[in-house]
Amino acid sequence: MNTPAMNVSDFAEPRAPVYAWGQRVVALDDLVNDGSHPEREPEALLAARGDVGEIVNIGHATEVNEPVYLVDFGGCVVGCLEIELAPVPVGWVPA
Repeated sequence: MNTPAMNVSDFAEPRAPVYAWGQRVVALDDLVNDGSHPEREPEALLAARGDVGEIVNIGHATEVNEPVYLVDFGGCVVGCLEIELAPVPVGWVPA
């Protein structure tokens, strides 16, 4: 009898997201297409460092047990990890 290999992440509770739907966030670095955004060329700039976006959905990457945020940066929706984002400070106005 062959049983599939089990992974520790198969038993781990999903890590709770830090950010919430509708929250405004800032890109901490340039976000480029890693090939997963079919409407843009590979390596195309999707959002520049400092761009403000809004979280429109939250998923989960089971391989790394981390939340994945879909962020709308003015018409381009990008999948982001927490380390790529920061909350927009209260009263912050982009330059």
